[in-house]
Amino acid sequence: MKSKEDPRLTRIAAICSALPEAVRANMGDHAGFTVRKKTFAYFLNNHHGDGIVSICTRAFPGENKKLIEAHPKKFYLPAYIGPRGWVGLRLDSGKVDWNEVRDLVTASYLQAAPKKLAALVEDKLG
Repeated sequence: MKSKEDPRLTRIAAICSALPEAVRANMGDHAGFTVRKKTFAYFLNNHHGDGIVSICTRAFPGENKKLIEAHPKKFYLPAYIGPRGWVGLRLDSGKVDWNEVRDLVTASYLQAAPKKLAALVEDKLG
């Protein structure tokens, strides 16, 4: 019998799939989201035994450290990708602000997507 998907992953997948040409890759309890083979988000569940459930996204230079310093219980530097400009938003502590998740995912997508696809999203944002 197949176990039910984590509802946080289901919600993240819906946010990501609303973006043009977004593709989901399942990796056990984790999932990656790409646009034309460029990753823009990861759902991580207890990655390497860290006990954290999170959404990890690209951040603008220096933004990841600023977010972590301002909200250390909410944001963290994910292993391996954090030093390369990514930030993790914890989904396992406190109430999740799904608008904030959508904003982080969208900003990350805009960094990864080709200009034409990014323009489609920016046009919708107004």
